[in-house]
Amino acid sequence: MNYYSTNGQAPLATLEKAVTKGLAEDRGLYMPERIKPLPKDFFDEMPNLSFHEIAYRVADCFFGEDVPADDLRRIVTETLSFDCPLVKVEEGIYCLELFHGPTLAFKDVGARFMARLLQYFSSPSEETGRGVVNVLVATSGDTGSAVANGFLGVEGIHVYVLYPKGKVSPIQECQFTTLGQNITAVEVDGTFDDCQRLVKSAFVDEEINVHMRLTSANSINVARFLPQSFYYFWAVAQMLNEELRVKNEELKLPYQPESLNRQIVCCVPSGNFGNICSALFGKRMGLPISRFIAANNRNSVFYEYLQSGEYRPRPSVATLANAMDVGDPSNFARIYDLYGHSHEAICSDISGATYTDEQIADTIRQCLRDTGYQLDPHGACGYRALKEGLRPGEVGFFLETAHPAKFKDTVERITGQPVEIPARLAAFMRGQKQSTPMSKDFADFKAYLLSM
Repeated sequence: MNYYSTNGQAPLATLEKAVTKGLAEDRGLYMPERIKPLPKDFFDEMPNLSFHEIAYRVADCFFGEDVPADDLRRIVTETLSFDCPLVKVEEGIYCLELFHGPTLAFKDVGARFMARLLQYFSSPSEETGRGVVNVLVATSGDTGSAVANGFLGVEGIHVYVLYPKGKVSPIQECQFTTLGQNITAVEVDGTFDDCQRLVKSAFVDEEINVHMRLTSANSINVARFLPQSFYYFWAVAQMLNEELRVKNEELKLPYQPESLNRQIVCCVPSGNFGNICSALFGKRMGLPISRFIAANNRNSVFYEYLQSGEYRPRPSVATLANAMDVGDPSNFARIYDLYGHSHEAICSDISGATYTDEQIADTIRQCLRDTGYQLDPHGACGYRALKEGLRPGEVGFFLETAHPAKFKDTVERITGQPVEIPARLAAFMRGQKQSTPMSKDFADFKAYLLSM
């Protein structure tokens, strides 16, 4: 399958080029030429299929023309070495827990898949000698740790993680600054948007690209954001099983959406919008989600677009939900393209919500008090937006995108209750920080890369 640029000024690319280059020559984001719908029999079977099988069937629609079936199954199986369970929080509201991977964040899925697909495509190049692929990734929190750990020790690949100084949690920071080996942390004196700008500028700088092979592991890369659709299908399969179990304990019925009697709503805490974008691709493939809610913190550029029809990016502001501190979300371009540049069409599938730090904190306290469920700041945005936005006849799930322990100090200060640190997270915290300080000036970053 070929891929085109959202800016429409670059030649079509193969999957291999889209993955290894990350960004199109015209600075646009790659989009698949077509989205294949899944057949009815898949949806009939879906509640009885394993996570691996569901993910493989979805992956085959995107990557099956370019990756042999055995290799694609292996990549999917190695990626999903952990579950993404759906947990009932209260009547009509479920939580899709995406923090059971190596770095306790949803980005483990996309990062692990991309690492394996990039390794599949990577081979020595006469042009660059050793053929090392250099991954540049900007992070506002969890992307850095997920990508760094997904690529850690992968032969022929070196990762540079750019993150804003003082604007990620200490626990998040230790997950990508203590690894060493083929992972380099770059501490930028600026915001996430500055980090993202440095990455994008490097991709289109001719001198840098002659000097080294570059790709990105942010959600701008198709191999990062498309696999995130896997867990939306898995969430719906689990919800159907749970909801229908009440009616039929043996669950002998084939899947039929009308059997649920309630429409499914999905609420996604949103920052750079790669996560909800992958869900929208799933809907185009036939996934029975009736509508979506994009939950924002104070960085409400997308929410304001939904209200006004005008997209006005601006510098991000720091909040409790720091992984969503994005003032110019890259994947807006993909959503805009997917819906034919139509504000009306986008609003027909997506509504929005935006919350202050005070509201986020109140929600964390309320949910723990009323349900016993511990939210992180990002999940709190999703839970509140879903709870406030559900209509009669609907059932919904929101995404808990990171383990509350990754924001231990913040959550404990809000609730007054201790948050237990999982063993694998505690192991990161014992490591020694290794990072390279960097200004937000592209000339400095360019000089640094050229010295490598």
